[in-house]
Order: sequence, then C-alpha cells, then structure tokens
Amino acid sequence: MAKKKKQEEAPAGSPAWMATFSDLMNLLLCFFVLLFAMSSTDTAKFEELAQSLASSFSIFSAGGSSVGEGELIASGVRQLNNLGVYFSNLGVASESETQADIEKEYEKKKEEEQKEETQAQYEKVKKELQDNGVDSVIDVEMDADFQYVMLSMKGGILFQSGSADIMEDAKPVVGKLGVILKKFSKFEIRIEGHTDNVPISNRSRYTSNMALSAARSGSVYDYLVNNAGLSAKNLTTSGYGENQPIANNNTTQGRAKNRRVVVKIMTSISEK
Repeated sequence: MAKKKKQEEAPAGSPAWMATFSDLMNLLLCFFVLLFAMSSTDTAKFEELAQSLASSFSIFSAGGSSVGEGELIASGVRQLNNLGVYFSNLGVASESETQADIEKEYEKKKEEEQKEETQAQYEKVKKELQDNGVDSVIDVEMDADFQYVMLSMKGGILFQSGSADIMEDAKPVVGKLGVILKKFSKFEIRIEGHTDNVPISNRSRYTSNMALSAARSGSVYDYLVNNAGLSAKNLTTSGYGENQPIANNNTTQGRAKNRRVVVKIMTSISEK
C-alpha cells in the first residue's frame, strides 16, 4: 500500500512577495514626498478652489452633485483629474505672474536710481560751472529721460563762420570745460557738433554742414585731450549738421542757437 506523501508545511512568517511589495510602497511614498517638497503651492488659491468645489460639487462631503452635463463625481475620476490639471495651471500662472512682478519692480527701482543719479550729477555740474565762472557762456540741461547731463556752447563763441578752428578768445572757456569734465571722467562723454541749415558758401575745406559739424566736435575733442588733459578712452565725437535743430532756422536768433557744440555726460547705471 503506497504511503501518503507528507504535506509540506508553509514557512513561518509573511510571504516573501509581501516584503518586496512593502519596499515598493515605501519607495513610492518617498517619491511623492519628494515631489510635494519640490512643488510650490499657492495656498490662497487652493483654499479658494476648495471652498468653491465644496459648495458647488460636494466633493468634500457626501452627496451626488454633478459636474457639467449631469455626470456624477461618484461615477468616475475623470473630472477630478481635469480639476487637478486646472490646479496645476493655477500654480504655473501664479509663478509667471510673480516673476513678472519681480522684473517690473526691478525695472522701476533701476529707473529711480537712474533719475537720482542724473539729478545729483546735474547739480554738481551746475555748481562747477558757477565756481569756474563759465555759467554765462555754457548752458547746462538735464535729459528728460534722465540719461545724461548736457553742456551746450554756442558756435559763435567758439568758431568763426565756416571754420572749425577754435578761436583764441574761446580757448580759456574750453580749458575750464576740461577742468569740469575731469571730475566726471568715469562716465562716457559725448561731444556733438551742430550747425544751422545755411549751405556752406566756400566748399574748398568742408563740403557740407555735416562735415563742418563733425570737424568742430573733433576740434573740441582735440583741445580737451591735448590741452586740458582728458583721457581719450571715454570721449566720443559726432557731427549732426543741420539735422537736429533746437530753434527755427528761419530767424537769425534761431540759426544762432542751432550753431552749437554739445557735450553730454552720460549717467547710465551699469548692472550690479
């Protein structure tokens, strides 16, 4: 008579698969904790959303309210998933708005600093002109956009008609201008020449008002560098001819104002 095989006894303790399953659950829990820690939640908007959903759809309390065209929340999770997407979009929009606000505040602060710098520089230049006794022949203005302080000298004081050579009587004025500009040597300094719209009668030396204006700004540049001791690295020159009038060229007084040399001390604040 064949003997019955003795039934194998199950090993003591939990099944082996359960340990593996527990490890997997722990890893998933850690993963979602990390995701939550790295996310940014707008608490105020979450509370507003929760209150709205609770009152309209009864999501947070028992009930059978429907979303959309009569579909019950209890019938599936599709609509809840859509609400999750909506909430995620709220977070992205909030983050974008925050970044825009930060950039806007930065630009506003930068503009205020620029304005304060230009106003302070204007007062310094004005005082320097008075201290050096040239405030009656050199006008000073401040740019409306607070980008520079502008010094302006009439061309009739500096040059003879049709000439770009600085007159002897004007050289002390340009020399004192150099003394003042030395105190602002860390800024970019632009020298600009301007003329009226009267064509040059003698074209043997300068073919146009544009060429004459460029030569006049160059003469002031040369004097400031060679005689007043300014560094050439921060100086630039340009000529605009008759293209930027500040007065009516149809009158004698207007043309006299348009014939000028302008020195701009830039006050742009560099990025910090």
